[in-house]
Amino acid sequence: MTVGDVVTVPERYGLGPIEVTAIASAEVGLTASLTGSGYSMSGCSGGGGVFAPGGGGVEMSCRVGVVATINDAMTLEVVEIDDRAAVLRIAAAK
Repeated sequence: MTVGDVVTVPERYGLGPIEVTAIASAEVGLTASLTGSGYSMSGCSGGGGVFAPGGGGVEMSCRVGVVATINDAMTLEVVEIDDRAAVLRIAAAK
């Protein structure tokens, strides 16, 4: 994925489409709207952060190799970054 690319995830994950907003040498910035009544994220400790701005959206910044669990429903991992592109792995949480 490159900056500006969008991936749609199943509604049960509690997020709208996820957009890539930035790619650096070791981390990827992402934004998404919230579709559920709440939001939670764990697993990016020391490698990412979360900010919930007004308007029901969320911004994330995750490092390569860190697996985040979002809304206890999905996992998101930045697998690798090469130049201006990133490989993300998004899956249902176990």
